[in-house]
Amino acid sequence: MKRITRWQRSCLTLLVGSLLATPAVATQPVLDANASDPRVMGWMQGFPPAADKQVDFSNYLRFPRTRWAFSHVRELLPTVAVGRGNGTASTLVAAPRNEIDELVFPLADGSSMTWNESLAANYTDGIVVLHRGQVVYERYFGALQVERPHMAFSITKSFIGTLAAMLVEEGALDDQAQVSHYVPELKDSGFGNATVRQVMDMTTAIRYSETYSDPTAEIWEYSRAGNLIPRPADYAGATSLYDFLQKVEPEGQHGEVFAYKTVNSDVLAWIVQRATGTSFAELLQERIWSKLGAEQDAYIVVDQVGTQFAGGGLNASLRDMARFGETMRNNGRFNGQQIVPEAVVADIRKGGDPAKFAPAGYATLPNWSYRDMWWVSNNEHGVFAARGIHGQTIYVDPKAEMVIARFASNPVAANGANDPISLPAYAALAAHLMKQRQ
Repeated sequence: MKRITRWQRSCLTLLVGSLLATPAVATQPVLDANASDPRVMGWMQGFPPAADKQVDFSNYLRFPRTRWAFSHVRELLPTVAVGRGNGTASTLVAAPRNEIDELVFPLADGSSMTWNESLAANYTDGIVVLHRGQVVYERYFGALQVERPHMAFSITKSFIGTLAAMLVEEGALDDQAQVSHYVPELKDSGFGNATVRQVMDMTTAIRYSETYSDPTAEIWEYSRAGNLIPRPADYAGATSLYDFLQKVEPEGQHGEVFAYKTVNSDVLAWIVQRATGTSFAELLQERIWSKLGAEQDAYIVVDQVGTQFAGGGLNASLRDMARFGETMRNNGRFNGQQIVPEAVVADIRKGGDPAKFAPAGYATLPNWSYRDMWWVSNNEHGVFAARGIHGQTIYVDPKAEMVIARFASNPVAANGANDPISLPAYAALAAHLMKQRQ
């Protein structure tokens, strides 16, 4: 068997996730958040930067360079813009709660931690907390600034999932139709006889592995096809995302179990674009981004033929992510208008089938499910979330009237590495805010 190189392993630590999370968790590296701060490391400082301080396509996925790269993706990869429109930015009222940093919460091992300590523990680049629509907490670290977009990774999936659900609600997309109805090119692939709904909820049965320790896993060719990692000189695989999707083979019976596989998101984007005649970026701009009153343009990574990476290519500012989270908390209404149909938000919030989700083995997400490419807790607060590797999240807690948008650059891709701290921290903050409002 071909030996996996250190570079390949570092690349796939990132991309197995773009895929959000595998249950496995790697060992944390030595450098903590302060020592790996890109300002401390000196990445890309100077005109030009010193040779040993440069970040480029050959090394951008190697920690700690990732802590600079995630906030500078369009300097490293080709992208397409998602415009904010010509209107004024919607108002986010500041109502800071200075006591939040000292909030203490328990961990599963019996220890405790403060909110402020949790940010460094999970390599937070920036975080915004809204309570009843007001900004009660906002901080930035490292390379991230208030106006700078950051790689959102698999949060991207929740945007394409929401757009697809909107089209289903409007009757412009049939979620019971087979994939091949919209994309004939996939007729002979593993996706051909799956339904659109099975793609939306990731219950397709396909031969596709994201096990990065396996040099023969399909994730390798998929990443190279998307031009997300360098191709070796003798590379003879697919040279675009859509070329790769046509090669995916069936394995099992569709609809039986949830299996998190990023290729579903790019298939869904292909379907949506065929159904509407509009690109993912243009549809996102028209239907959501320009209506939020976003402060900044967003952008999406593209492959060498311009295919937009719906599985994990969105980059946006943190405050605009919070705006979208607030939209979803308010049943699709924000900035004086109904942006996402209320029925769509209700469909997301009801979740998928927990029995189909359980076999995936997410130890940090017991009783959760997956619907329309959102993660749904099914807990008493009705929490649902968009999640991306290395700690990206839009976390919506309807009962607590709280939204958290966070960007991070945790050196471990899988969210199983930060969930044991992040999820208790979020729950504790929700309880604190609910108590304070009484």
